[in-house]
Amino acid sequence: MFKIAIVEDAEDNRELLYYVLVDEFKVIRYSTGEEALQNLTNGNIPDLIILDIWLTGIDGLEVLRQLRDNERLRHIPGLALTANAMTGDREKYLRAGFDEYVSKPIVNIDEFLTTVRRLLNGKS
Repeated sequence: MFKIAIVEDAEDNRELLYYVLVDEFKVIRYSTGEEALQNLTNGNIPDLIILDIWLTGIDGLEVLRQLRDNERLRHIPGLALTANAMTGDREKYLRAGFDEYVSKPIVNIDEFLTTVRRLLNGKS
């Protein structure tokens, strides 16, 4: 079973993502970038990380940068999750190193799950 890490500081969003994913995946949740980095660097390595961009403390871009700088963690696909839905935002986050981008609120759960499965495709 694939393991997905959710890094989201808003509890309601974190719980929604958990319940959308938990039937199909093992899900671990972090409320801060610092908490996620501490656990990920200590060996709790997921197959995918879903990162909110606007986290309290270390933001999602910095978390991703640190993951990409870590030899053991750089391979983990990163899915940017943000309320930023302006023209060009998707491209901006892909250029920053994310593998995919989803805007909040997630309005189409099936489309979101298709994106998650696509990112995990080939990791089996």
